[in-house]
Amino acid sequence: MDNKERFQALVKKHIHCEGIDDLMAWLEESDFYSAPASARYHGAYPGGLLEHSLHVYDELQRLLTAYPEVECDDQTAAIISLFHDICKVHMYVTEKRNRKNEFGQWEQYDSYRIEEKFKFGGHGSKSVFLLQNFINLTPEEAVAVNCHMGAFADEHVGGSFEAYPLAFLLHVADGAATYILEGKRDGEI
Repeated sequence: MDNKERFQALVKKHIHCEGIDDLMAWLEESDFYSAPASARYHGAYPGGLLEHSLHVYDELQRLLTAYPEVECDDQTAAIISLFHDICKVHMYVTEKRNRKNEFGQWEQYDSYRIEEKFKFGGHGSKSVFLLQNFINLTPEEAVAVNCHMGAFADEHVGGSFEAYPLAFLLHVADGAATYILEGKRDGEI
């Protein structure tokens, strides 16, 4: 099973809310399945966003097993992990860059840069906004997606983590996927 098939199977198995079919149709028409997760860092290659979303799902499952006191049903876990970075749909374009090769000669290579088609503002808040155009999020789901960047996005996020421990686990799952599973790449496509 490839990443797209696995993603779609997880959505079909765990998410049964109104609007999910419309969300999945929108994703199919978008670049979600082929987009990078970042321009120069983790997942900076075609399909990186999809792969990252699956990594975050897997890491969140591990954390929920480690912390059974944090209650979370399968639907919520799937929504917040698989769609936490939906803000990156239609966010990147390819461009040519120059670098010196091992012989000291300049060469061009393909890379990504940010050129958002829909500018909204914050990373998490944009994901929440886009999701709520299709499905209704619970307050806990909205906080988890909005705060998944942790202090990178808002230095006062601690109160949200105290009120919604699941939001903290999503943040940790995102970090584990980014820094442990995926690591840094040079941004070459």
